[in-house]
Amino acid sequence: MELLGPAEIARIERDHARGLSAGTILEIFRPRGVRLSEATFRKYVQAGLLPRSRRVGRKGKHRGSHGVYPVESVRRINAIKKMMAAGLTLEDIKRSFVFFKNGIDQVQRGLGETLTGLQAELESRPFGAAHKRELQSELELLRRRSEALVRDLSRLGSELTAQRTRTEELS
Repeated sequence: MELLGPAEIARIERDHARGLSAGTILEIFRPRGVRLSEATFRKYVQAGLLPRSRRVGRKGKHRGSHGVYPVESVRRINAIKKMMAAGLTLEDIKRSFVFFKNGIDQVQRGLGETLTGLQAELESRPFGAAHKRELQSELELLRRRSEALVRDLSRLGSELTAQRTRTEELS
């Protein structure tokens, strides 16, 4: 089994910034001998190790929609497979930072979408110049606070899970 290297992951994240289907993700790992079936992929999503998909409509009349997973799913699967190769179980992984990182990523995406929506509303409304500057300033403050929140959650999650690992090693 040959996992993805940092440069490959960066390229995939750049090339597929809008997300990937489950099938595409499976195809990325298949030629490398990484055992990953659709059922296992779904199990990782249900266990909270991978982010959920979002539905995206297909172009054309009555073509339905399909699930698109955030591109960080590739990085996360790579990390899960590395941890499993090192002997960790899914329960161990769920107690690791990988599990918390999924929730933190969802918070970050949600905040980003909300702030982008508010920015669009601000730009489309006919506010007076002074009031618009005031609202823009408040929006920028919220953006910085949301970035700080995500950074602090990541730091705390990393510290807590690393501390538990060190404590378990000493036991």
